[in-house]
Amino acid sequence: MTLVTFDELREEMNALGRAGAPFVWGVDYDCRRGFILRQPFAPSEIMWEIHGRGNAPRSTAARPAPQLRIKQAVDYHRYAEMFATLRGGLLRGDSFLANLTAPTEVECTAGLYDVFRHSSAPFKLLIADEFVCFSPEPFVTIDNGRISTFPMKGTIDATLPDAERRLMEDYKETCEHFTIVDLMRNDLNMVAEDVSVARLRYVESIATASGSILQTSSEITGQIPHDKRFDFGDIILPLLPAGSITGAPKRATVNLIARSEIAPREWYTGVFGYFDGRVMQSAVMIRCLQHGADGRLYFHSGGGVTVNSHCREEYDELLTKVYLTK
Repeated sequence: MTLVTFDELREEMNALGRAGAPFVWGVDYDCRRGFILRQPFAPSEIMWEIHGRGNAPRSTAARPAPQLRIKQAVDYHRYAEMFATLRGGLLRGDSFLANLTAPTEVECTAGLYDVFRHSSAPFKLLIADEFVCFSPEPFVTIDNGRISTFPMKGTIDATLPDAERRLMEDYKETCEHFTIVDLMRNDLNMVAEDVSVARLRYVESIATASGSILQTSSEITGQIPHDKRFDFGDIILPLLPAGSITGAPKRATVNLIARSEIAPREWYTGVFGYFDGRVMQSAVMIRCLQHGADGRLYFHSGGGVTVNSHCREEYDELLTKVYLTK
């Protein structure tokens, strides 16, 4: 597997887009390392699938569903220290909303390849025996010069009584979502014209191995200038890292996150995508398993924090998001 720098990735994305040549690409959260695959997409150390299209070999062999168990969660008091650092920045006005994440050490009954094969998420990526994601969250889609982004923010257990109403009426979740919509609208204005919110805060259901959850999303669209519509490196990479997994204002929030979190995110919350020669689709790399430098297996998760957030509730949400999809 050959990794490329951020600048190399940008140049190749631009060149392949202008040539109309299909390719798959990805970049980590810090935008320090990336990859790019050209057609033909033979099975390799990098396996991918986006809405059923990908390069994984087809198999009819039945495999038992992988099972996940939390081995060691981040200690609550350690999380509380992270939370206090982050909230201090919020109170100073460094940020209005910041996404706080942490790794949870887990055990899995199957390897990362089996997790990749079994997961039913719309966006899946496997990087050797290092990282696998099964993400429900699209990042940007570019089709005929039209760019759309779909930030997800706001989650609730779907089995709770009147769950959808409770989610839609939750003040904190509503504030978080509106903040991210505003951020992503501003981001798209850097690369597109006539940016508008096409759909505001709609509910989606996500099936997990431990039950369904509800999440709220929005759709924001804009028009890319005609002479730039295939310059994918220049269009997408300036939008990174994604607003839904950082916060607003973005640059100050990224710095605040770096001071608060206890472990590097690596591939987690990076972005990957596929251009089929006509349409570019991409996703945020959330819901993932990742081997750390210590060789242990971790599930990274987190959520948005505001000055109105409660530490215990955010800690519980972090653990709730440790799951495999059906």
